Amino acid sequence: MLTRRRLRDSLTVERSRHRVSAILTRFRPARPTEDSSIGRMHTEVNVANEAGIAPSPDEAKTIHKLQMRLIPFLFVLYVVAMVDRINIGFASLTMSKELGATSQQYGIAAGIFFIGYCLFEIPSNLILHKIGARVWVARILLSWGLVATLTGLVQSVYQLYLARFLLGLAEAGYYPGIVLYLTYWFRQREQARTLALFLTGYPVASILGAPISGFILGHVHWLHLGSWRWLLILEGIPAVSLGILTYLVLPSRPSEAKFLTRKERDWLEAELQRDEQMKPREQRHSAMQGLTNPRVWHLVSIYFGMMIGSYTLSFYMPQFVQGLSSDYSNSLVGYLVMIPYLAALAGMILVSRSSDHRMERRYHAAISLLVGGIAFLSLSGVHSPIVTIVLLSLLTIGYCSSLSPFWALPSEFLTGFSAASGIALINSVGNLGGFAGPYVIGFISQKTGALYGGLAFAGISMLLAATLVLFLPKTADARVPGEAQTTP
Repeated sequence: MLTRRRLRDSLTVERSRHRVSAILTRFRPARPTEDSSIGRMHTEVNVANEAGIAPSPDEAKTIHKLQMRLIPFLFVLYVVAMVDRINIGFASLTMSKELGATSQQYGIAAGIFFIGYCLFEIPSNLILHKIGARVWVARILLSWGLVATLTGLVQSVYQLYLARFLLGLAEAGYYPGIVLYLTYWFRQREQARTLALFLTGYPVASILGAPISGFILGHVHWLHLGSWRWLLILEGIPAVSLGILTYLVLPSRPSEAKFLTRKERDWLEAELQRDEQMKPREQRHSAMQGLTNPRVWHLVSIYFGMMIGSYTLSFYMPQFVQGLSSDYSNSLVGYLVMIPYLAALAGMILVSRSSDHRMERRYHAAISLLVGGIAFLSLSGVHSPIVTIVLLSLLTIGYCSSLSPFWALPSEFLTGFSAASGIALINSVGNLGGFAGPYVIGFISQKTGALYGGLAFAGISMLLAATLVLFLPKTADARVPGEAQTTP
């Protein structure tokens, strides 16, 4: 009896094992033979080739290579450009007295740069798009370096007006040209971070330029010339040498990039073409589309308010810091001005990473501008040196952090000649805020004898810019579904 029961249990277990094995076999995928696997791979490659898709290299490595090859050089050029543009803020500490310039005349001299800048901005960007960045950026550097150096020889306020106007004319097209140039190399998903790496040149220009400018003002009096003259002369010379270097080393397009392999170039051009196809068809080629697009003019109005805040900060921070104490030397002022820009450097990188990670631009730009505007308004009622430096740091963080998400916005809907004209229009007309701001603040300062009213005006302008950013239309996520985001 026991033997029969054991035999029955054994047969039951065996049948269960076979049943489970059959079920598992049913769901197990068939193992392809080596020949069929090779055949399928060959078919996939043929399909990819017929579709025009380039074989994918190591994506992160390629983007990193682009950033390491292009951004450091463009960064240095931008630092030199910003130093030449804003060093008049330090020069004014001794220049105004020697030339007999009033507060209002100084405001005009600082801002008239943007009249010349505006006039030639759009033609300059269209020329760059047509003939290439290597030749045109080199021309810009050579001409602005020459004018910046000669500015140190002016003998009157009116000669200073002319020199600043010509400097704007010479430098026109550099910044929007580089913004356009980066769209030739980087996809939409990398642009905020890439722009931030380039735009860190703005705070670095002050981090390096402020103490150097303060030192030159305090110690360089060669050949019986005023120190402010040497400041302008010495800081203009690097642009000339870098112009020659640019012509020799800067590739205009990925097709000219010898530092990329053939596989990397093909992949990059295919990826950029895919980005182009995701933009509205009517915006792809026409320069007039870029000039007449309502969204472009919306961005112009935002940038105008941003520039009022930006150049109030650049042109008046040295005077504002020096006014905190009569004991501050020019060298000490240079070191104190450096502090807010060190803080801004970290803020720019963090905000740009967040913006690219979320593929979101509006709120990142608006919140940054809101912080800057509130800090500007708060400065009007503060007289403590420590609190003032903290507020200046918040102000600088706010403005600088708004730049990369803002400048990633135009390439969401513009490309080709429409991008060249649209980006130039935003920068040129928006930069007229760099004329309006200093002019109004100089007028207010002359009437009231203090900078605080002008600072309030700049703060309100930045708050209005933040509000306008929020009214921008939302843009659909540009990432391809199922595609991982690159983190170089």
